[in-house]
Parts: sequence; structure tokens; C-alpha cells
Amino acid sequence: MKATITVTSRGVVTLPASLRRAVGIKADDQLIAEATPEGLLLRPAVTLPIEMYNAKRIREFDAAEADVEKVLRRRKKQSNR
Repeated sequence: MKATITVTSRGVVTLPASLRRAVGIKADDQLIAEATPEGLLLRPAVTLPIEMYNAKRIREFDAAEADVEKVLRRRKKQSNR
């Protein structure tokens, strides 16, 4: 599918609804614009949610890792018998 679009003086481009539907672009989706030898390539930007860990959550991770270490040491002792 092809469409002719206009770039405003502010650099804003509006993609026609039919084109957005055809490629699955929804409101607030992010795109990566890349210059290629063939022209401008627009492709979906992959965004992944991240979790920011506070000090309490980091301590929980540390405690869980310490528990795993204890279990592994016990198993190692048992296998050496």
C-alpha cells in the first residue's frame, strides 16, 4: 500500500488511517525513522516495560540469592558424602 503524505513546516507527518490500519500502527505507538539508500524507513520501535528497584526490593533479591546459595552448599555437601 502506498500513500502520499505531507510534511508540515514543523516536520509533522500524518499517516492516513488506512495505512496505519494496514500495518497495525495505533495511537501512541512509537516508530523508528531511518534513512536508507532507498529512502525513509519507518518501523515499529520495540519498547519493554522496566521495573525500577528500590532499596527494599534489592534487599529482597539479596536475601533470596543468599537462600539459594545455602541450598546449593547443602546439596554439594550431600553429594560429596
